[in-house]
Amino acid sequence: MGPLEASTTLMRFVYTRPGSYALLLVLDSIIWLYRTDIVDYHNRVQDIPPQFIYDVYDFIVIGGGSAGAAVAARLSEVCSWNVLLLEAGPDETYLSDIPYLYPVLQRSNLDWKYRTEPNPNFCQGMENNQCAWPRGKVLGGSSVLNAMMYIRGNPEDYNEWESLGNVGWSWKDVLPYFIKMENVRDPKISNVSWHGTTGPVTVEQFKDRSVLMNYFFEAAKQMNETIADEMNGPSQNVFGPLHGSIRNGLRCSTAKAYLRPTWVRKNFHISLNSMVTKILIDPDDKRAYGVMFTKEKQKHYVLALKEVILCAGAINSPQLLMLSGVGPKEELKAHGINVIRDSPGVGKNLQDHVATGGISFLIQNPNNTGPLSISMTNSVNANSIRNLTFNNSGVFMNMPSCQVMGFINTKYQPVGSTRPDIQIFMSAQSELSDGGLWSAYGAALSNNYYAKNFENWEFHDAFLILPLLMRPQSRGYLKLRSKNPYDKIKIYPNYFAVRQDVNVIIEGLKYCLQLARTPALQALNATLIYDTEPYATCSSKNGDDFLECLVRHYSQTIYHPVGTTSMGPKNDSMAVVDDQLRVYGIDGLRVIDAGVMPTIVTGNTNAPVIMIAEKGADMIKAAHLPQLLKKPNLKECYTYNFKYFQYSK
Repeated sequence: MGPLEASTTLMRFVYTRPGSYALLLVLDSIIWLYRTDIVDYHNRVQDIPPQFIYDVYDFIVIGGGSAGAAVAARLSEVCSWNVLLLEAGPDETYLSDIPYLYPVLQRSNLDWKYRTEPNPNFCQGMENNQCAWPRGKVLGGSSVLNAMMYIRGNPEDYNEWESLGNVGWSWKDVLPYFIKMENVRDPKISNVSWHGTTGPVTVEQFKDRSVLMNYFFEAAKQMNETIADEMNGPSQNVFGPLHGSIRNGLRCSTAKAYLRPTWVRKNFHISLNSMVTKILIDPDDKRAYGVMFTKEKQKHYVLALKEVILCAGAINSPQLLMLSGVGPKEELKAHGINVIRDSPGVGKNLQDHVATGGISFLIQNPNNTGPLSISMTNSVNANSIRNLTFNNSGVFMNMPSCQVMGFINTKYQPVGSTRPDIQIFMSAQSELSDGGLWSAYGAALSNNYYAKNFENWEFHDAFLILPLLMRPQSRGYLKLRSKNPYDKIKIYPNYFAVRQDVNVIIEGLKYCLQLARTPALQALNATLIYDTEPYATCSSKNGDDFLECLVRHYSQTIYHPVGTTSMGPKNDSMAVVDDQLRVYGIDGLRVIDAGVMPTIVTGNTNAPVIMIAEKGADMIKAAHLPQLLKKPNLKECYTYNFKYFQYSK
């Protein structure tokens, strides 16, 4: 089947929700046949069969996601260290390379498919009042499922970490690691001193852009916003184009960036579909000495000579710690788990960037030349498939969820702070233009909520403006469901438990409405969907009451959970790890992932997580390389890595 014949098959199904699966099947076949660069057969990671896994390694890394892939690859640079990386999921698929398809990968077999526990104060428009929390169960982790947005955060975020007692985590300390990991290919920003061009993670603008981008920029100018080339420059209070972890228009996951170039090393083994069920900790010596995991329905034990490094993410890492005897003693005892270390902060301090969807605006093209937004019915066609197949271009290379990004301050911004408290996404696609196939499915909106509020306008020309709460004051927590490692942990995000969070995001919504009222967007007759639906969920309310109703119904996570294994000084009873990311009270065990963030960063979390991994890997090298440096037969790779660490400090 050629690409044009395949597109005909595709279009028979794409207009119904089940048709989204047909789209994936057809595109998968086309990529296999015509896009050898995406298939990347010779560089794809090869899973090590269980019979070839050693009994003992120097380092065992649990989780091959955004952090774990980077940590394992960096440790394997030391030639005499044997490194085992254990990942619960498979390798990434061909489809994950395509930016436009990221929403349908969520809630797929590459996703842990977490749901929050029901709560009447948020996610009222979701199935069973539960927010969907996608997390990557795949090599590359959530860097395979996310929207690829590359944001470092604000320097004040990291200075705050250090002020909390975490020595070496200020902006000046972490900046070298952002530079080290980057391969910035946008010529407008690649030559500045605060970016790198030789790292494994490529950073580019998305190749395809909607015509709405110019309207969005003009609207921001009319709101007196500063337009900049990037969000990671000297000031974050700007609007600009979106940069992503993108390579030649395709997703650059940490699996692609760190593992495909390194998995062939003789000292590096990667085991896929390997579910770690317990960290082995000596209860007397209080030392981690190995792991237990299952693969191919068989239980396996592997020992670690030097360290076990837990990189399973802000949800799975605290669960695994508790299952292994490290956590709040009351929680562990309630499930019959032997308490090795009473660590009350495990699973606490949960933070996330919550957003409010539903601010969708119907528009009309003043030139009557067709829709301006990215519509499923007009974008997914024979021409777009031809462009993907032969030109590496077209709508499949687009990121419609955010054409223009901006950061703003509301009236609740603390005096003297440089950090914005709201992030704005200006999106060329919405619940209307995509017919619910992408956004409503990814957000797990209930059928009733979607039908009542959006269904009458399916596939109409429309855009979305989304506000995100940057620094929530509310804190959530995790609780074990049982001591069975296959039972998903209970997630209590506690959104809006502090009233200030509601107030700030309402101000963000007001700003979105003001943007839509600018002359630039009124030229498109931008009309809020709720103004056209008299029986919509919140249409009977007015002013702030209407906005709060929207906040509590369409509470949309942007998939940034952090803080559940927080880093802090020894006198902080809720700190789980120290500033070297070592677990308090347990030798030979570190946590290196989003869970160690004491407070959430201002912006998307994927780039900061990779930075933490880069810095954490150098900490491990610094702890163990001096022993190697004393050996007379030292190889060049040792000195190279050690000198880099010394320079970075």
